[in-house]
Formats: sequence, structure tokens, C-alpha cells
Amino acid sequence: MTPTSTHLKIKIDGAAGAAAPYEQLRAQIADGARTGRLPVGFKLPTVRGLAEELGLAANTVAKAYRALEADGVIETRGRNGTFVAAAGDSAAREAAAAAQAFAERVHRLGLTRDEAVAAAGEALRARYGG
Repeated sequence: MTPTSTHLKIKIDGAAGAAAPYEQLRAQIADGARTGRLPVGFKLPTVRGLAEELGLAANTVAKAYRALEADGVIETRGRNGTFVAAAGDSAAREAAAAAQAFAERVHRLGLTRDEAVAAAGEALRARYGG
């Protein structure tokens, strides 16, 4: 049986070889926020509520929420709850900072521009396929 959240339309695949449940949860919420299926300001269930709904440990959901908050996808507003943040700008800023750090590092390592582009391309292919 695949646990499913009716409110968020989250499905956790428990099959062998599937990604860790917290990663599945993190990825599906991030995708929902990115695509607009979960609009900015959407209130997410509590950690305990979502854990119970999905049949997961509360720590698993909490770990996913912490990762999403660190990525700027969600924000916690104290006792008011956890909401989808306006993540587009935050994600773009973080990606630009990561790219800048990569550029500085490969330059210090003495790689040419073409070597650096090739290394980045390989990493992206490994992550996204293709």
C-alpha cells in the first residue's frame, strides 16, 4: 500500500530502491510549490498531522520540513503554522550563489572554462539524467 496525503496529494513509495520517505516528501512539496499546485501562502499540515496521514514517523516529516525551510520553499510562522513561501526568488538567489562558489573554486583549482563547464555538465547529467 502506498501512503497518500489527500490534502497535498503526496504519495510515498515504500518499495525497495525508492528514495527515502523524507526525500520523497521534500521533493513533492518543493515541486508543488515550484509549479504553483501549492500556491504561496498555502498552509501545510502540522508535522504530526502529516506524519499520521502518511503513516510516517514525525521525525521523517520534520526532517523534510527542515530541508524545505532551509531551501526557502516553506516558512514557519511560529504557532500560526507552516506555509509555502515565495520561493522563486530565494531559489534563484541560492542557485546563483552556488554557481558563483563553483566558479571561484574551479578557478582556484586551475581548471579552464571548458573544463569547468564540462564538470558542471557531468554533475547536472548525473543528477537530472540525459
